[in-house]
Amino acid sequence: MFDRDIWQEIFHSIKNNKLRTFLTGFSVGWGIFILVMLLASVNGMQNGFTGQFNDDATNSIFIRPGNTSKAYAGFEADRRIQLKNDDIEYIRRSFPEDFVDISARFFRGVSARYKAETGSYSVQAVHPDHQVIEKTIVTQGRYINNNDIATGAKVAVIGRKVGQDLFKTEDPIGKFVEFNGLPFRVIGIFIDEGDDNAERGIYTPVSTYQRIYGNTDKIDQILLTYNPTYDLARALEFSDRLETLMKRKHKVSPKDQSGIRVWNYAEAFSDISSFTGVLSAVSIGVGFLILIAGIVGIGNIMVFIIKERTKEIGVRKALGAEPGQIIKLVLLESVFITALSGFIGLLFATGILSLIGPSMQSPAFTNPSVSFSTVLTATIILVVAGLFAGMIPAIKAANVKPIVALRDK
Repeated sequence: MFDRDIWQEIFHSIKNNKLRTFLTGFSVGWGIFILVMLLASVNGMQNGFTGQFNDDATNSIFIRPGNTSKAYAGFEADRRIQLKNDDIEYIRRSFPEDFVDISARFFRGVSARYKAETGSYSVQAVHPDHQVIEKTIVTQGRYINNNDIATGAKVAVIGRKVGQDLFKTEDPIGKFVEFNGLPFRVIGIFIDEGDDNAERGIYTPVSTYQRIYGNTDKIDQILLTYNPTYDLARALEFSDRLETLMKRKHKVSPKDQSGIRVWNYAEAFSDISSFTGVLSAVSIGVGFLILIAGIVGIGNIMVFIIKERTKEIGVRKALGAEPGQIIKLVLLESVFITALSGFIGLLFATGILSLIGPSMQSPAFTNPSVSFSTVLTATIILVVAGLFAGMIPAIKAANVKPIVALRDK
């Protein structure tokens, strides 16, 4: 491999076939470039999909009521299912080992006023665990606590944009703001990294809003997180058990898909993984097909080179050159052309990705990139491809008979 004479011959051969070598090498470089860019695009899509769920705990489950679509247990179809406080206690008792955090959601819209500033916002009345489930980041003050729930305190945690709208440059913490004419004390300000629009929302204790709206025990949704040690199969199995029990409690048919809907984030990640897995397979397939075309081209150029150098090879063998030496010469030339072309394509692709990748930020496509393992794998593929491309021409060269080669015109 470190024989100077061999490398001089390789460079001499490439120099005498510049255009043919360039065109053939270009196909290999282009194949690697396309392969890397396709895989980076798949990663960009996966990053985008994952980023859309970044503002919620990834082990979250949502329970939403609806209208039944089937008659069941003596009840007619199109019955509205209503969740209540005791549903949360029912889940606590039924699944003590499965859930970690749990919260109700009670939605209302309010007209808010502070001094001369007014605005319309959405209020979510929740439990303290909601902060973990929604991954809410409190930047000032605090979040709702259990004492607020127990006392029905009129306190609110407002989004950053609500604070900007109503308080301008004032510090909102400790100030009173009116929601539909009722005074609430601001105890915290939050931000939401996954959704700027969420920062126009307000959180209050669920018990407070239930008391305001007719002293009710009704809730609109239930959110919970399951044991983070659960794998995908166990997470989906838990949500199935949860759905079965909730339907049984509310007399909803097991086959009714609209009466009670239990949605698990694990389902979304499973679907995303399957989708991106298919895209990755297709990308790899397309990239390899292009790469194979380049390898065939390398093999073709090596066959022509061997044909042109038949007499030279015959002289070498007549002077005592072993077949292994001839094979080594041809294989090194093949690997060199393939690897050099591929590396150029690889460097070009990674260079483009490093320049424009970080700036590409959208809900469906974020920071397309490739891992070090992908680059390493592509490098190994290039070397192996070069060996395969030169194998048949090398064997053919090794089998040249000196007497035949010397007569070749």
